[in-house]
Amino acid sequence: MNIVLIGMNHKTAPVHIRERLSLSCDDDDRILDEIKEIPGVIEAMYLSTCNRVEVLARVDDYEKGITRLRQYVLSHGNLSAAELEECLYVYHDDDAVRHLFRVASSLDSMVMGEPQILGQVKDAYRHCVEKRASGIILNKLLHHAFRVAKRVRTETGIAGNAVSVSFAAVELAKKIFGYLEGKTILLVGTGEMSELAARHLVTNGVSKILIANRTYDNAVRMANDFHGTAVSFDLLGETLKEVDIVISSTGAPGYIIDEPMITNALRRRKNRLMFLIDIAVPRDVAPEVEDIDNVYLYNIDNLQEIVDANIKTRMNEAEKGEGIISEEMVAFSTWLTTLEVVPTIVSLRKKTDVIIEGEMERFGSWVQNLSHEDREKVKILAVSIVNKILHDPITQLKEESQNGGADPYIAAVMRLFKLETDD
Repeated sequence: MNIVLIGMNHKTAPVHIRERLSLSCDDDDRILDEIKEIPGVIEAMYLSTCNRVEVLARVDDYEKGITRLRQYVLSHGNLSAAELEECLYVYHDDDAVRHLFRVASSLDSMVMGEPQILGQVKDAYRHCVEKRASGIILNKLLHHAFRVAKRVRTETGIAGNAVSVSFAAVELAKKIFGYLEGKTILLVGTGEMSELAARHLVTNGVSKILIANRTYDNAVRMANDFHGTAVSFDLLGETLKEVDIVISSTGAPGYIIDEPMITNALRRRKNRLMFLIDIAVPRDVAPEVEDIDNVYLYNIDNLQEIVDANIKTRMNEAEKGEGIISEEMVAFSTWLTTLEVVPTIVSLRKKTDVIIEGEMERFGSWVQNLSHEDREKVKILAVSIVNKILHDPITQLKEESQNGGADPYIAAVMRLFKLETDD
């Protein structure tokens, strides 16, 4: 079938090389147009994300196609020959199909189970269709990949567990409160991890965000990003009484939230639940806070334990995903092997259609005496008889194609029925 896939990803190329390749290949229209013009490339799709750059193509000659595609990446990718040799992977036919299925199903992602990659593959395919760069093989292959991805997502638990510290914090909050709609969150510090957790919390319905930071301007900046409210760091203790969830990530050398502050806040909150996520190193929240009733405290180690357990679970689910991919590869391969007999089958059916139309016209005077309904019944009868006659030969052709022995049967059918086919 001469399907080839070449590329590099987070496993084979460090970020500084991926950045250079991405910067030199950031014009999808131009890149795809140039790939289409490479001699021997019949169909092509170009995929570029922050973690991978890949070209999927059908070529008329495997060796020449790989050589020309590698040369294209070398000349346009801002890479040396040594870097290309070290980072580039090349897959052919079944291996290329399996890799595509794994990518679409997020089994090859940096964060296994993440949903973004499927959307990126769909966007790349949509673009190659718009550019008329795909044909019968890639069209079928990509639609099959989307089906595989759906099966993996629905039949396994690969996406069902948090595998980042920030998302794990959100999942814990949902378990503790039952729901997050209407809850108030306080961010202490403006670090990246607390910001990521805040984004997840907002997505899950947190309605009010307060931000406290020693540098008040930074608190104002993040408050603008989240449509929240900046509060003075000096008013931290007073602010705690208003919030349900605290995410703290500062660089303070000692505890900035202690037991008396939380006890006082709970009293004024009438002992409503409070959830504290301390992702600072060294810790921001005194460990004694965990002993207070109606308070849940998790630090970075607690969250990492949850993440590690979830990653292990996803790995187990990934094995199920690999099994689904193996099943679907058989299905795609079965479809692919029937393609060689398709022109003969199409030509055979065209000829029988012409014969039926000709015979209906030859007996036109008799047919005209029939009602329109009866004429249609006669035609349906003729088509049905022909279909039954052709059923066994066509089935045999398809079976022989799957066994790799269709050529003599195709030649015999072509000669016996005096067929002509379009390649």
